[in-house]
Amino acid sequence: MNQIELLVKQTESAYDWAYKLIEPIPEEKWNIIPEVVESSVSWQVGHLVISYYYHTIMVTVGHQMDILQQIPIKDYSQLFHNTFAHQSVGKTKAKDLKKHLKLMEQKSISVIQSLSLDELEKPLVPTPMPHPIAKTKFEAIDWNIKHTMWHCGQLGILKRIVDERYDFGLR
Repeated sequence: MNQIELLVKQTESAYDWAYKLIEPIPEEKWNIIPEVVESSVSWQVGHLVISYYYHTIMVTVGHQMDILQQIPIKDYSQLFHNTFAHQSVGKTKAKDLKKHLKLMEQKSISVIQSLSLDELEKPLVPTPMPHPIAKTKFEAIDWNIKHTMWHCGQLGILKRIVDERYDFGLR
């Protein structure tokens, strides 16, 4: 297995975990913001849409018009990046966030698969906001995996508080 194949496999696994945690939470509970977490499922999902785009697409291959035409990236960035969850309540629909997350997952995996091994070590595509962690395309994609799993932890806590504990198929 080469580095591209490994990054694709790990990215798909992280995305699968996010989906497993998000999907069973009833949509009417997506905007609940528990005091202890000060976040919501809606905010977490919107944030993942933005972060998948930034970490695996924008800084590796640049803006993609097909995504920009289907997903309101600018609006989502204002709602789900460096903001508080209460600022996004009622501004999106759970079904739209789910659809956009799936589109972004597909595009993200496609972009990673399109890269060559040599490209992984190349510098990032310049953006107005420098990447907080990565200098190379490999580092950005690797960070996306870690960042996604970080948010899976937050989604797991939210799921437990607003709905029920994730059972890992043990019940």
